[in-house]
Amino acid sequence: MSWYGLGIFCAIYIVAVATPGPGVAAVIARSLARGWRGAPAFIAGFLVGDLVWFVFAATGLAALAQTAYALFVVLKYVGAAYLLYLAYRLWTSPAQPLDATAPASDQPATQLFLGSLMLTLANPKTMVFFLALLPTVVKLETLSLMAFAEITVAITVLLPLVLGAYVLMAARARRFFRTARTVRALNRGTGVAMASAAVLVATRS
Repeated sequence: MSWYGLGIFCAIYIVAVATPGPGVAAVIARSLARGWRGAPAFIAGFLVGDLVWFVFAATGLAALAQTAYALFVVLKYVGAAYLLYLAYRLWTSPAQPLDATAPASDQPATQLFLGSLMLTLANPKTMVFFLALLPTVVKLETLSLMAFAEITVAITVLLPLVLGAYVLMAARARRFFRTARTVRALNRGTGVAMASAAVLVATRS
């Protein structure tokens, strides 16, 4: 794969990842409420989900993805339910002043990973990019093993960088929430954002 072609893919992929959607909303909302801890596992779920969709597109399994539509519908609603669960936890969590130097995480890494993985597999934006837009950027019918590896590395590097930037900005914003009143507003605001992301996931086809 030429450097020009790889560069075009990277540019378009960065825009696709950074574009606000259910995944970005979930990352920002969770980072505002919980800080850094748990972010690597949460981002890893998004990364594996994107790699799964890339493999579907690159190996000609898009048709299989279409025949397995019922499975992806189930994943969509499971992902939406997970976001609603996070929204409920945020809305009902105790309003205690935040310690910006010691963010809390009350969920196991495995749970965070599986939740974001299901959200990615069911996210219409991700499906559209890899099954519809990717073939217009990369000639999948002539994709070599080396090009496949190059794109895999690009996804593995770029997605954590982009989502990590969102985590950094949101985690730094936590320092402004040092009273119980502002924390309660933060928790409920991010809970609403999480619930809105759940609605987007569940209603988009």
